[in-house]
This record gives sequence, structure tokens and C-alpha cells, in this order.
Amino acid sequence: MTTFGHLEDTDIDIAIDERDAGERRGMELATRLRMVAAEDPDLAQELVDNLIVALDKAMGGNFREFLEGEAREAADRVLTSGNSPSRNS
Repeated sequence: MTTFGHLEDTDIDIAIDERDAGERRGMELATRLRMVAAEDPDLAQELVDNLIVALDKAMGGNFREFLEGEAREAADRVLTSGNSPSRNS
């Protein structure tokens, strides 16, 4: 263990590779969605639905292939609704 001023090297949390950085960003997004859901569950659902639509579009319509169980059912619900998610619907 190395000490840097008042910090030890075990206190420093840096991404080792790009996969770790992506995982960290995903965890931050999930935390933020939970915070929104605590204040406004409908808005949080709208954000998740829009994210599903955007991911499916970015993946050429193949997003569902990477999901299983309840996650796939949720994506199917959003993607087969025939229109973009909207808070007013």
C-alpha cells in the first residue's frame, strides 16, 4: 500500500480499462434514475422507455436479443407500443 499525502492508494478509485469506465457510467446512470424515481416515478418510467427506444435504434433493432426475462418483456412492451413513449399518453 502506498500513501499519497493523506490518501492511501486503496482510496483511489480509477477505471483500469474502458470496460470498467463504462460500467461505472452505467452504475451512475442507474443511481440517478433511482433518484428521479423516488421523486417522480412516471418521469423515471418515461426516461427508461426512451432509453430502451434509443438503444434499440442504435443497435439496429436488435436490442431485445441481449435481454432476458422481465427486462426483455419490458423492452417488448415499449418497442411494440407503436409510438414513442410520452408522458402524456
